[in-house]
Amino acid sequence: MVNIEEMREYRARMNEKVLASGNLEIQRFFALDDRAYKGGALPVKTKELMGLVASVVLRCNECIFYHIDRCLEEGATNEEIDESLSIALVIGGSIAIPNVRFAFDVRESLKK
Repeated sequence: MVNIEEMREYRARMNEKVLASGNLEIQRFFALDDRAYKGGALPVKTKELMGLVASVVLRCNECIFYHIDRCLEEGATNEEIDESLSIALVIGGSIAIPNVRFAFDVRESLKK
């Protein structure tokens, strides 16, 4: 089981430290990342599902947690998440299977 509050707290605490460093390039990159996930031609939910696919392919469990959390906040269904994970497997191959397992664990933990 994934410790939801611990992961959220860690991300918030570390983002605060990183942004407080005063490094302009880091601050600009964080701002770009934030803007990229705003609604536009693609709805936020679609962008978060895309972020989930990229996170699985890149095998970043912290990112998988974040994007599943956001997908659920944006109203993504289990079916939408599962289809996105299937795309991630097609792109990432069998090496992404452990990350898909993690994604299922995260979703189960978030829905409790």
